[in-house]
Amino acid sequence: MRKSAKSAVALDRLVVGDCLEELNALPENHVDLVFADPPYNLQLDGELLRPNNTRVDGVDNDWDKFSGFAAYDDFTRDWLTACRRVLKPEGSLWVIGSYHNIFRVGAILQDLGYWILNDVIWRKTNPMPNFRGRRFTNAHETMIWASLGSDARYTFNYEAMKALNDDLQMRSDWLLPICSGGERLKGQDGKKAHPTQKPEALLHRVILAASEPGGVVLDPFFGTGTTGAAAKRLGRRWIGIERDKAYARIAIKRIENTTPLDAESLAVSRGKRGAPRVPFGTLVELGILAPGAKLYDPRAKHAAKVRADGTIACDGAQGSIHKIGAHVQGAMACNGWTFWHYEAGGELKPIDELRDEARTQLGIAPS
Repeated sequence: MRKSAKSAVALDRLVVGDCLEELNALPENHVDLVFADPPYNLQLDGELLRPNNTRVDGVDNDWDKFSGFAAYDDFTRDWLTACRRVLKPEGSLWVIGSYHNIFRVGAILQDLGYWILNDVIWRKTNPMPNFRGRRFTNAHETMIWASLGSDARYTFNYEAMKALNDDLQMRSDWLLPICSGGERLKGQDGKKAHPTQKPEALLHRVILAASEPGGVVLDPFFGTGTTGAAAKRLGRRWIGIERDKAYARIAIKRIENTTPLDAESLAVSRGKRGAPRVPFGTLVELGILAPGAKLYDPRAKHAAKVRADGTIACDGAQGSIHKIGAHVQGAMACNGWTFWHYEAGGELKPIDELRDEARTQLGIAPS
């Protein structure tokens, strides 16, 4: 643990102190991903009892108490502004909350210029029951995922999320258990060390989805270190901020006992959209398709000739593979990579297959 300093920022470190002061001590454009689990401002009034009159161990800590909505909004606006300053332009922020606070947080996010990408519902497989029987059982929490603007080039590992979900698009409702059993950290008194400890599976998915290995993950409300443990395991660098020294000691011990995955295990699925871009002209420059080579539509109805400048000519027209593909079909647009085919071994194969060969020659083949 260390106190903050305006000088060089150490990574993989927990800073003990006030989140606003420590966020303002960080340099601008320094962080790839923020995960924030701020106070929910639960506004609990008195003890919550079970039907058998035993006390529910809820969140009644001082750090979750505010004088009113205005004070909570001011606090939220301050830390979100500070996070915006330290995020890189292509970075993104996740914030989790309940119905008590998440709508206020979302409105302030938009007021500050963040662009909401998704609201993700964490649906709990084993939620705490509603003991009074006056409301529905509160079985979910909401996470907002936001970039710094509508045109920001944020990280999203789409193929990795799809692979994680049995090759189906990952939806915005995530079914995961709450933190319990051996994962739930306990204090010396045998009671849970932190009332709102999040399951590591939740952070695993967030970090895998929205960052790359080696990227910097910041958690300004670090608690007992779930974000740091998940980040270390997934090969990310991390910065944690926590004002409670008892939580900080538990977090450091936890992260010290976390083993990072090896490089091979950290590789994520990329798919075509994640592969480095290769223009059609590069295939010509590398000799993969020579000038004068013939390209055909899937039914070999049209034949186009490759030209030295990376354009093709067919039926009296010249232009890109996309433009000429649309021209011969009388269409508004065309994906030339899948429309045009080359002949190999007596078969027609889409020219899209040749891009991997080009990436290999260029040394930019995806891992």
